[in-house]
Amino acid sequence: MPADVDLGVNVAGIRMKNPVMVASGTFGYGPEYAQLVDLNRLGALVVKGIRIEPWDGNPPPRLVEVEGGLVNAVGLQNPGADRFIAEYLPFLRCYNVPVIVNIWGRTEQEYAEVAKRFDGVPGVHGLELNVSCPNIKEGGISFGTDPLRAGHLVSRVRKQTRLPLIPKLPPNVSDMRALAKAAEEAGADAISLINSIPAMVIDVETRRPALSNVVGGLTGPAIHPVAVKLVWEAASAVKIPVIGMGGITDATGALEFIIAGATAVAIGTANFAEPTTPLKVVSGIEDYLKKHGLQSVNELRGSLRLQGPVECK
Repeated sequence: MPADVDLGVNVAGIRMKNPVMVASGTFGYGPEYAQLVDLNRLGALVVKGIRIEPWDGNPPPRLVEVEGGLVNAVGLQNPGADRFIAEYLPFLRCYNVPVIVNIWGRTEQEYAEVAKRFDGVPGVHGLELNVSCPNIKEGGISFGTDPLRAGHLVSRVRKQTRLPLIPKLPPNVSDMRALAKAAEEAGADAISLINSIPAMVIDVETRRPALSNVVGGLTGPAIHPVAVKLVWEAASAVKIPVIGMGGITDATGALEFIIAGATAVAIGTANFAEPTTPLKVVSGIEDYLKKHGLQSVNELRGSLRLQGPVECK
């Protein structure tokens, strides 16, 4: 059994001490969790989505608990790029953890503007591109559900930044392989998936939607098997790194993604119930590698066995 194992990974040039990140929208901008979690022990910190201008999000109620997860329609509330850079980034620079900024817009031009604003800003190590937003110039159709539309958006944003660009792909697509490949060919340095699954909850007593926005996004353990399948498909289609997320609550869930082909994973909804989940997942991955005689987490990536005998443990 190895005394020490190497948990380090490289995602699009972003060197991480371990493969465990925190997902956008579930960890605020860092200060909210800093008293509960040692941020320096994270592989990377992905902040809540940022637009070029401030955005209030949706009116309440915008979160409802369901069996196996949450349905939320927060609406990407955020302080805007300039305020984030002035008020939150100085705090994050105090820590030895890569910071990835999730960015979004309502038009391609907005995406390009916010990407350009972060280019060269000290303390920003990469951009996660939320392609699940509705394109208001196309009647509200999501940028990310069509490979051609997604590829065009990634290509336009790619021209505005030298930072590693990581499109975050939605689950509600007919062919994840085609979507992942389109993002890669358009200039993505890595991809992350999955975003939340479109969902709806009805209050049967009032016969009204439980959310003011009517529909929201399902996250949490309920979506985990769906996410593993889609990550496996994406990883089999591209050469760039894949970040897997969706319903991870422990090391086993994270290991599934890595075995399916993910280079790194992100913890999301579990942060609300137990903020120390990312650190427990790091320890669990380390224990697994030692138990199975592996020197590096990279040896485990994409090691899914589709044929042949199963080895005894």
